[in-house]
Amino acid sequence: MTDQRMLTGDRPTGKLHLGHYVGSIANRIRLQHQYETWLIIADLHMLTTKNARADIDEISANARQMVLDSLAAGIEPERATFYLQSAIPEIGELNTLFQNLITVPRLERIPSLKDMARDADKETEMPYGLLGYPVLQAADILCVKAHTVPVGKDNHAHVEVTREIARRFNHLYGETFPIPELITSEVSSLVGTDGQAKASKSLDNVIYLSDSAEEVRRKVSAMYTDPNRVRADIPGTVEGNPVFVYHDSFNDNPAEVADLKERYRAGTVGDVEVKDTLAAAINRFLDPVRERRAAFEAQPGLVDQIIVEGTERTRREVQQVVFEVRKAMGLAGAFNQLRRKAERAQKKAASQS
Repeated sequence: MTDQRMLTGDRPTGKLHLGHYVGSIANRIRLQHQYETWLIIADLHMLTTKNARADIDEISANARQMVLDSLAAGIEPERATFYLQSAIPEIGELNTLFQNLITVPRLERIPSLKDMARDADKETEMPYGLLGYPVLQAADILCVKAHTVPVGKDNHAHVEVTREIARRFNHLYGETFPIPELITSEVSSLVGTDGQAKASKSLDNVIYLSDSAEEVRRKVSAMYTDPNRVRADIPGTVEGNPVFVYHDSFNDNPAEVADLKERYRAGTVGDVEVKDTLAAAINRFLDPVRERRAAFEAQPGLVDQIIVEGTERTRREVQQVVFEVRKAMGLAGAFNQLRRKAERAQKKAASQS
């Protein structure tokens, strides 16, 4: 096993979908053979936009579903450590210490935070936790001393904050953290089935990794295509057409895709054939995922065990890192000095009595 570590993960807000696969999971599956892999279930990050009690009550079920989706997609449990962020309080301590190594104006310049606030309807009153999202992310990454972070393009600025914090800490207190490198997914997102710029659970325009073959066929048959093509004999536009975006991403027969594109542009193939072919391709892609899912589901409690054992292992690692951080900063020494003086005073008082 390599001594290079990779950290990535997701917020436990529901099931994973094909957009997640294209944007991050495919990269994780490939990289798990090159790095010691840590996968965070980022429930503290979830609270920055979804903090109602009803949302919190769903964390356990959503975490289980998220891990099951990841395992079914191809993450190997012996190669990856899954852990629940909120079960490791030392991450919060690192977050507090790191807050003093970055400025508010620097965080306010991160464009994706404004997008997140807008999507959560918190644009006019951004919570402190959302502004500090990248700092908590730095604690996530550095708490296991990750060397590599796979990200989408919209998260580059977040991880750059981590790099700045690591450099600043090392400069002030001595070499403690590696400076994590970014690995960008070739495709950072997937268009929604309705033609929206991004597939999103909240927009209900996604195909889930857990969808049945019939659900896939139903969703594909309703997919948005070229709105100007009202008949099959009218030449259509392939570029930006969601059906062909999905063909390019999931159809394992490039010759078939090329033929469909040629006929679509010429107006000699209808949307029904193009969609039926796509549904078949996506189901071919998902069939092995379904088989792996069934195998894990056939072992009751296994996914929960993977999460619990991974969290316990991670906490031991993080406790060691926090010890090193406090020692480097001199925080442990401050208390020890007070304790030694208190003990000497007690001994002196005892000897005089």
